[in-house]
Order: sequence, then structure tokens, then C-alpha cells
Amino acid sequence: MDYKKIKTETTAVTRQKDLFYKDTGNIYETVAILSKRANQISLEIKEELHKKISEFSTASDNLEEVFENREQIEIARYYERLPKATLLSIHELLKGQIYYRNPHKLQSGF
Repeated sequence: MDYKKIKTETTAVTRQKDLFYKDTGNIYETVAILSKRANQISLEIKEELHKKISEFSTASDNLEEVFENREQIEIARYYERLPKATLLSIHELLKGQIYYRNPHKLQSGF
């Protein structure tokens, strides 16, 4: 998913708590779902960032040879400006874009 194109808040805002547990019926279950999704999002963003920064790495890094690369700094700043993974997961939940299931709540056919 392209997280750069998602228009969501970049800071914490007050929300109605009823919107969070209308599907699950349990606010704690919703928080667990949001936490797992935020971890998935942060891993995806981290892997993407490491791929882009690894293009600038050299085979032999000595302390004397390390220098600031302007492109690396710009890439890092760009990713720092992205909304946090928790805000992205909340946005996805409120838009109905998260699929989740609880195996303990599944009803058996017996």
C-alpha cells in the first residue's frame, strides 16, 4: 500500500470511542488489532526505507570515509514526515480497510 498518498492526521486527535468498537464489541480487542496492524505498517515502511538507503552504502565503510550524503538525508526527512504507523492503522480501521478475525469467536458447526 502506498502510505504516502493517504490523507490522514499527522498528530493525535480526539476521537469518538464508539467508532472503535462498533465492529468488535470490545475496545481492548480493537486496540490489539490496531497494534498488530501498526506493527505491520511500520515494518513495511522500514523495509522500504532500508532498500532506498542501501543504494547509497559503500562496500568499505571506514570512519574516515563516512560522509553525509544529501540524498540520504532528504530520504530520511521524507520518511520522518510521514504519519506514524498508529495513525495510519486508525485511519484504515475507521475506513473499514482492515480485515481481522478472532479464532476464539468462530462458531463451530457442531
